[in-house]
Amino acid sequence: MAKLLVTGGAGFIGSNFVRYLIGHTDHTVTVLDKLTYAGDPTTLEGLPEHRMRFVQGDVCDAGLVDGLVADHDVVVHFAAESHNDNSLSDPSPFIRTNLVGTYTLIEAARRHETRYHHISTDEVYGDLKLDEDTRFTEQTPYNPSSPYSASKAGSDLLVRAWVRSFGLRATLSNCSNNYGPYQHVEKFIPRQITNVLEGIRPKLYGNGLNVRDWIHVDDHSSAVLAIIERGRIGETYLIGADGERSNKEVVETILELMGRPRDDYDHVADRAGHDLRYGIDWTRLRQELGWQPRYRDFAAGLTQTIEWYRSNEAWWRPKKAATEARYAAVGQ
Repeated sequence: MAKLLVTGGAGFIGSNFVRYLIGHTDHTVTVLDKLTYAGDPTTLEGLPEHRMRFVQGDVCDAGLVDGLVADHDVVVHFAAESHNDNSLSDPSPFIRTNLVGTYTLIEAARRHETRYHHISTDEVYGDLKLDEDTRFTEQTPYNPSSPYSASKAGSDLLVRAWVRSFGLRATLSNCSNNYGPYQHVEKFIPRQITNVLEGIRPKLYGNGLNVRDWIHVDDHSSAVLAIIERGRIGETYLIGADGERSNKEVVETILELMGRPRDDYDHVADRAGHDLRYGIDWTRLRQELGWQPRYRDFAAGLTQTIEWYRSNEAWWRPKKAATEARYAAVGQ
């Protein structure tokens, strides 16, 4: 049994990881979360108090972070500003949280010789051409295209430098696009699902041909745990599940699964700097750690996600109106 500190553990991916830990291990967890608009303590409701405690605070608060890191065996750093559209309108929170916050954590982990795992994104690699067969690997050069992805690229490089310069006991993972329960309704898949549930036609950026590599959040969680348990210190592991789909395909699949015509959606203006395609080569994860995803069937994972949103309107509905108002203000 280990004591894990999970930053951003009240957010979408972090809270699902906490739930996965509680359900699949004997570890205890402390969640550190600032509770910005994307953090929600209700994502942690129902978890046993003797296994999980919550601390509201900022990863940039050096005193708070130092005390928490000193009292834990492993730090798992999910906390991040992560919405591309928001980074285009105001990059400053992304610089502070994603860069200064990471620096604060790795300095504390270095002082206390604490095992550290860094959660990142495939967006640090930029994008791929729609008509090529290549995928991102651990050796792909960084080429971020938004303030969000640039700030995550910078945080990755900080961790790598601390491993080399100071012997930080760290691993990193870059994951493809997650979907599943507890995801904020501003994100692509839950926005479309909740639109259909409210009788609103889904919205599709541009021509909808941009491709993302989708992975169910439970598969992300199991992969992160495998890396913490068996990953080689200093190494980066790409997490994917062969889930490449165009945004058009995703919307049409959602509509079909929810009993609506596949063409029952509207096109809206494309996002500035919209990356064309992401694709993850997760060979290292498979070969070195023996990891396999559970949700290889995208439609099955999407069905589970749709049913969760259908059954949990009380969780997402209070956020929906404000989210749609923000999108409407910019014509999206």
